Amino acid sequence: MRSDDQKSVPPKPVLLDEAAARAVGPEAAVEANWQNSIRTSEWREQADGDGPGSPADDRLRLLRAAYAEPRLRRLYLWNSHHTLCFSRSTRWPWAHEGIPFTDPLGDGVYRVRRPYSLDVLGTPTSPEEAVALVVAHVPPDLGPVFNRPERG
Repeated sequence: MRSDDQKSVPPKPVLLDEAAARAVGPEAAVEANWQNSIRTSEWREQADGDGPGSPADDRLRLLRAAYAEPRLRRLYLWNSHHTLCFSRSTRWPWAHEGIPFTDPLGDGVYRVRRPYSLDVLGTPTSPEEAVALVVAHVPPDLGPVFNRPERG
């Protein structure tokens, strides 16, 4: 590959220290985790040179929509294969408490499903609709987020 064909990769984002945030409390760990997830996703989209409608853009839009929702923003975010998952625990094993997962399928379609299940709750066509569907299925009596002790 010629050097002029190579795209310029932006500098990696500065990430927050989640361990230090966890020492402050679970709410601080949750916020640090969200900020790191957003910063990393923004960087990946820029580094890949992908634009609107790309898988990276769909995931970033979903992430931003979830962060804008207070009921989800108070939960610890974890992901697997572009799926956004939510937990009351700031460490594995996750305490998902029946909170649905959501992931971009491409072409602006999102899937919402029950955790650890193939049961699809819906396939909305916007990240905001996907988040609304997740929130509609969040248990009303969900307890507070907590720091699970580190396994040794």
